[in-house]
Amino acid sequence: MIYRVEATVRVPVRDTEVTDRVKDAVGNLFPNVELETKEGEVIGTTHSLDHFSELLHRQEILDTARNEFFARQSGQYFSFSLKKQAAFQSVVNFAVGEESELGEIDVEVRVDDPGVEAYIDHIAPPTEDGRPVEPDG
Repeated sequence: MIYRVEATVRVPVRDTEVTDRVKDAVGNLFPNVELETKEGEVIGTTHSLDHFSELLHRQEILDTARNEFFARQSGQYFSFSLKKQAAFQSVVNFAVGEESELGEIDVEVRVDDPGVEAYIDHIAPPTEDGRPVEPDG
């Protein structure tokens, strides 16, 4: 199936940070992202979350990801925030609670086709006994 999505990534760049390092952190999680720098912020878009999905599978955090995605889902959008420090190490760590000192990587995903729930099932499938359960098809 072909998915039509656009993910917008926004990351604050603190005065103490090197912009290129922040871009590297984002690229570690979203290697296909096209980034630009604006005053105090890195903004980018990507049309694929495949690598991010691979990281979720590898780290075995599919249930956590699904909870985050569905908790912040509305219409054809879902969003989530990630800890920037973990991204420097190519690790997915969802940001919950108070914002970290470095700020977070905020991601908003618009799903045009086939729909938000189907896309979430694609990148973070439901699990049973900790193993992904692929839809019948």
